[in-house]
Amino acid sequence: MTFDPLSEVLSVLVPRSYITAGFDAGGSWALTLDDLAGRIKCYVVMKGRCWLWVAGIDRALQLGEGDCFVLASGRTAVIASDLDTEPRLASEVLDPNRSGEVVVHNGGGDVFLVGSRFDLAGPHAGMMLQALPPLIRIDTVRESATMKLFIDMMMDELREARPGSSQIAQNLSHMMLAQALRLYLSSSAQTEIGWIAALADPRLNAAIAAMHSQPSHAWTLDDLAARAAMSRSSFARHFRSRVGETPLAHLTRWRMILACQKLATGHETVGQIALASGYTSEYSFNTAFRRIIGQSPGRYRHTEKQAATSAYSA
Repeated sequence: MTFDPLSEVLSVLVPRSYITAGFDAGGSWALTLDDLAGRIKCYVVMKGRCWLWVAGIDRALQLGEGDCFVLASGRTAVIASDLDTEPRLASEVLDPNRSGEVVVHNGGGDVFLVGSRFDLAGPHAGMMLQALPPLIRIDTVRESATMKLFIDMMMDELREARPGSSQIAQNLSHMMLAQALRLYLSSSAQTEIGWIAALADPRLNAAIAAMHSQPSHAWTLDDLAARAAMSRSSFARHFRSRVGETPLAHLTRWRMILACQKLATGHETVGQIALASGYTSEYSFNTAFRRIIGQSPGRYRHTEKQAATSAYSA
């Protein structure tokens, strides 16, 4: 089977928790989505029209029935009936614990959205989110219908609370994320910067797939250029212009993402993880890990295990 980098991304970027709810608004309203850090949000406009503004994007977008959008970068966003209305904080209007329910605002009736929020955790999740665009818009009827189906199914599972609902809802959240990223790669990714966007380029996809499938291999720039069927210099320039960093810098970052996952969920020693990450010594691995993650592997493992224990106890 051919290695699929996007599937590998999704295996690492696993939502820790999720909330799905409806938002039924009437009259003039505006909300600042102030809870996006470390999260991915996906919305479908079921009825009416509204505006969406995301920090870093030149202009606001008007969305209509059937439009779907995904927010993944953590940037501030405003969704509104009109852009002249003073926005309120979404955290003050929307109850974060009302999963599976519909929040009615200003009497409702004009605009109805359904959305899901996925919480992510750990430095590796932050690095993954940084590689995503601030906004993924899905605006064709067929593509949006698929996302709407996933969200409808998730709301049903959360409302009914039948046996197995929690696992089914989690699987649906993964499917929604996979579908959004797949549609992104087939549409606007060609003009975006970042390594996930670069997967849309067949030459760069081949090089990234090689790095991701064999992170312990001692890759050289010449090796990766050969995988991309490009000259060494052309590959280096093209990779940096599309990904935003050098090929070997990306390799190091990907190794650290995998190391974070193993430290948080596995039982291998730091020395074993160092070898699996392509380092011949634990010292060199520790140095690279501290430079990229900001703390030692031991400290990271301790922090993640404590967080997991606290979440389980709660």
